[in-house]
Amino acid sequence: MPKRILIAECMQEISSFNPLPSGYENFSVQRGEELLSQRGLNTSVAGALSVFDARDVEVVPTYSAKANSAGPLSGKGWERLSREFLAAVEARLGEIDGIYISFHGAMGAETELDPEGHLLAEVRRMVGPTMPIVISLDLHGILTDRMLRQINGLAIYHTYPHVDFADTGERAARLLLRLIEEDIKPVIARVVMPALVRGDELITKSGCYGDLIRECQRIERDGTALAAGIMIGNPFTDVPELCSQVLIMTDAAPDIATREAIRLAQEFWPQRFRMQGKLIPLDRAIAQAGTIDGPVIFTDAADATSSGATGDSNAIIKALREAGYGKRVLAQIVDQGAAQAAHRAGVGATIEVSLGGAIDTRRFKPMQVRARVALLSDGEARLETMKAGLHAGPTAVLTFDNFTVVVFSHTISLFDRAMYYANGLDPQDFDLIVVKSPHTEHHMYDAWVEKNFNIDAPGATSADLKSLGHTICARPVFPLDEGVTFSPRPQLYP
Repeated sequence: MPKRILIAECMQEISSFNPLPSGYENFSVQRGEELLSQRGLNTSVAGALSVFDARDVEVVPTYSAKANSAGPLSGKGWERLSREFLAAVEARLGEIDGIYISFHGAMGAETELDPEGHLLAEVRRMVGPTMPIVISLDLHGILTDRMLRQINGLAIYHTYPHVDFADTGERAARLLLRLIEEDIKPVIARVVMPALVRGDELITKSGCYGDLIRECQRIERDGTALAAGIMIGNPFTDVPELCSQVLIMTDAAPDIATREAIRLAQEFWPQRFRMQGKLIPLDRAIAQAGTIDGPVIFTDAADATSSGATGDSNAIIKALREAGYGKRVLAQIVDQGAAQAAHRAGVGATIEVSLGGAIDTRRFKPMQVRARVALLSDGEARLETMKAGLHAGPTAVLTFDNFTVVVFSHTISLFDRAMYYANGLDPQDFDLIVVKSPHTEHHMYDAWVEKNFNIDAPGATSADLKSLGHTICARPVFPLDEGVTFSPRPQLYP
């Protein structure tokens, strides 16, 4: 008889400092067989399906809910989403041999600070203590004690910028099949480190964090561990167990799991100082950019929609305008009112609108512009890496002075060039490009620009972590507090 594997998914990353709550309507929901449409994509579910399809496995698809990063999920939205998720899982339980669930790990709702933990606890209650459950997670997720008490195995992203979505799903699927077919007694060692990290050293191809991740990959590949990872959390998701942590899973070898988790944690801790954002003042960056012949990037990581920010920061374009920067600027912003005004006026029209400051009104004030409507679109595109859809709603390209700004109705992830391309724009045609993501894949920008300026600007995802105002996460924690110390205290599951 073929093994029957139940698959489910629930993914969102939030910034607790985004003033606009997200809702159920932010999620793209797939039910039942609709999940199978992910085959061939670079997603964790697609990776798992590729493994199951190659084996004598009957897939039992149940429910997938995925949303762009945003503010905390509303209580009403969480109640509906969790109810639907759990009902869909319960309806398909029957005779199953194992469960795979794809999570991000950095969800947060107004009425539930550990959504993934809640879902896992309810699933475990439904299926009993012996059913194998394996999850996959973003390395920016927050794996909680409650989550660990429900699962039998895990797979964690090993790349940042993330490109190994499908690979992570494959690792999770292979691990789940091993748990079902072999006499494995899983044990997971967890070491929590009181550190929040950000910055270029987290790029896994080049940074010191990547060197540690390669150790995780080595001990997975040489058989020392069944799974290994270092999760750095999302420093903008202010929840009780926000931290960095090492996870090592072995087969009935708690001593090895503990040893490796302590070793990697002790290597990570001294490097926390390097793993901080290195920001340049906006006025200095503008002055330097004006003297550089080649194109430059202004990285606006403080308004990174892929990390949960609002996307409506006009801080950079306003400063460029006031400083008289005269070269060609390409930027993007979320402003539903401006996009709607452009659609009402039509291509070629000149309109007077306010731009930005429509959502995060505490940090940003509207900027008045007289602009030409250069192009209108439906805001549909596909991410370069994942090939997943982007849905920005009615979108407009506005031009004024030396600025070209793509204006979206809805917040979407902007960690590649997809929405520029989808609206007829090539970043290489401009002198200064604003990128609302802390990092992109090297070939997208860094390979051809003269300089990438990491701008010190306000926003709900600023790398100046002390500026955000954490009130919930465990303290003390570096760098929010002075004199933080660390002594590894490994915890074993089960």
